[in-house]
Amino acid sequence: MAAAGIPAGEAADHAVSGKSSLVDAWERVRRRLRAELGEDVFSSWFARVELAGIIDGVAYLTVPTRFLKSWLEAHYAERLRVNCIAELPAPNGIMLSVRQVSRDSSQAVVIEPAAFRARPAAAATNAATAQAPSTAGSGAPPCERDLVDACGTVLDRRLNFQNFIVGKSNQLAFAAAERIAAAPAGSTPYNPLYLHAGVGLGKTHLLQAIAQEARRQGKRVAYFTADRFMYGFVAALKSQTALAFKEKLRGIDLLVVDDVQFIQGKSIQQEFGHTINALIDAGKQIVVAGDRLANDLEALDERIRSRLGGGLVVEVGELDEALRAKILGSRLETLHAAHPNFHVNPDVVTYVARVVATNGRDLDGAANRLLAHATLSGQPVTLETAEAAIRDLVRTREPRRVKIEDIQKLVATRYNVSRADILSERRTAAVVKPRQIAMYLSKALTPRSLPEIGRRFGGRDHTTVLHAVRKIEKAITEDRSLHDEVDLLKRMLQE
Repeated sequence: MAAAGIPAGEAADHAVSGKSSLVDAWERVRRRLRAELGEDVFSSWFARVELAGIIDGVAYLTVPTRFLKSWLEAHYAERLRVNCIAELPAPNGIMLSVRQVSRDSSQAVVIEPAAFRARPAAAATNAATAQAPSTAGSGAPPCERDLVDACGTVLDRRLNFQNFIVGKSNQLAFAAAERIAAAPAGSTPYNPLYLHAGVGLGKTHLLQAIAQEARRQGKRVAYFTADRFMYGFVAALKSQTALAFKEKLRGIDLLVVDDVQFIQGKSIQQEFGHTINALIDAGKQIVVAGDRLANDLEALDERIRSRLGGGLVVEVGELDEALRAKILGSRLETLHAAHPNFHVNPDVVTYVARVVATNGRDLDGAANRLLAHATLSGQPVTLETAEAAIRDLVRTREPRRVKIEDIQKLVATRYNVSRADILSERRTAAVVKPRQIAMYLSKALTPRSLPEIGRRFGGRDHTTVLHAVRKIEKAITEDRSLHDEVDLLKRMLQE
């Protein structure tokens, strides 16, 4: 039925427009949070927050884990509320809940706004965070009924080796993952294996595939995200079961840890390091993933970084256009199986794979937008309609994120000094100039605050950074050769 005041033939287009405007508004909230809190805090705690809908003036936000929900409620609830009220249409509050993932291998449960409307907000939160009902008495043995690791984590059946799309950028990582998963218990082909990649390039898929295949081989597997490891350790301390928690970890054959860059806290990092050492010394396999090289994870204990960097280190590279087309084609085939009338011709697939050049999650988003357009409008997917459907994905694509470590390394190489020199207390002219240029570029190219930049440059005060920034700003207006030199460094870092 058409919405009130809207002709019947235009109702579907109105629905698409309303959904698109809500997506745009939520993207503005994300941009505000990133600008206010910095990239590290945003990536750690807000990147996986999604807007489910706005009902009766309440913005319903979902997150993938209970730990993340609790952390946001404890530390950032007011910041979220203020930004949502500022950008979203007519909200007067927010509600956080946990996205529920179905244990059925075919689909995830998406909480639609209508589900919230059907019951009070508190009940919605409780239902969203509740565990799936027991399948006791189903006749299937537990190992076949649910893929559960040795520490109780439910693994996602969809993230297996068969569903992983292999290309040039991930071929080595895939081969190493298969080799480790198939190795008999007690055998450690590459120990530890450290995978690093940006967001949405498939490292979590590979880690889940390793855990599932190794479990099928009869090995005792423990799979943790960083937040779940922290939560498990803290909960064990509170319940005075820390010793049992440690013994359980040391009794496994394979430890898999995702997003290691988020492990925080001295005692938790120490326990993580002791666990890694104990398992490696006992001939047990370790697989860890992070968002950058282990040596660049400066917030992580140096001994852990050394251990991770001492094994096989493999980067999962950016997706090339051919691989993006294969991934998108696979996603569309899955959607077609559930929606037989949904068809996308090869020209559209080629176009979307070319313009959505970020990561696999954005390709998932593109596939879902194409499906939404086709089902809501009742029109076939053409190049023109595809362009309109994925416009937000193309428009919000960001340039390469520059890291302070990258700036320090490039400047050090350019001026023939070491990165250690730049971070040191040395005050010779050969070191001071590149140090000040690196500080200036860090302020110009990253969202870091002056105090944060100072900490990343050997623990210096923010006034030192401010002095360096002002000095280089003045110098490049007076010295054309220095202006060109700094401009070249900027372009090299941003390409």
